Amino acid sequence: MPKFSANLSFLFTELPFLDRFAAAAAAGFEAVEYMSPYGHDPRAIAARLADHGLTQALFNLPAGDWDAGERGLAIRPDRVAAFRDGLAVALDTADALGCLRLNCLAGIVPAGADRRALEATLVDNLAFAADAAARRGVRLLIEPINDRDMPGFFLTRSDDALKLIERVGSPNLWLQADIYHMQVMEGDLARRLEAAAARVAHIQIADNPGRREPGTGEINYGFLIPFIDRLGYDGWIGCEYRPTTTAEAGLGWMRAYRT
Repeated sequence: MPKFSANLSFLFTELPFLDRFAAAAAAGFEAVEYMSPYGHDPRAIAARLADHGLTQALFNLPAGDWDAGERGLAIRPDRVAAFRDGLAVALDTADALGCLRLNCLAGIVPAGADRRALEATLVDNLAFAADAAARRGVRLLIEPINDRDMPGFFLTRSDDALKLIERVGSPNLWLQADIYHMQVMEGDLARRLEAAAARVAHIQIADNPGRREPGTGEINYGFLIPFIDRLGYDGWIGCEYRPTTTAEAGLGWMRAYRT
């Protein structure tokens, strides 16, 4: 039976961040995820998790200066020290929250940059981070993101991500399969999920177009979610979508999967 995680960067955003945990639990979620916990005291987040019986499924490594347009540091030869400092913070935060998965955003390709140099930096950073995470009992993930929503993002396709995982060669480097991004860039979802199944450690969902809740667009989640179950995936499926109205009103699609 699939199990779902509320992405608090997208759901219940009418509430202050620390109040979203209670809302997620009240809506029937047993886990939460989000892009960044770093503006909050980990002890306060841990208390919300404990108070509401929630599992911390995943969050991202620090992505750099978001307001300045950074979307990850892992490809940047000039930001290796910042990447490693951020990794240390993320691992300490994961310890505090009992989180066993961290997602690494590759980053935006700087104008005029040599992609081969960026990829070499990415490989080195991922090898370092995967090893450091393994020592703390945490899985490191990479996520392809579509370059329509995030122009210039370095890693956009699942097949390229799998090649990157193979090149790094770490048993602790995994794929975060975001079905929305996969549909925008690749399509052929069932085949791609099956091809990647052995390396998938987290899945995220949203419909297309609009990145709304399942059932509002072209993706056949009525087929895909049971298909993912049949592949043997037993991790969390993150609900990383923008509700058409409210999070609660948009959860009708989930009823079929609740016991």
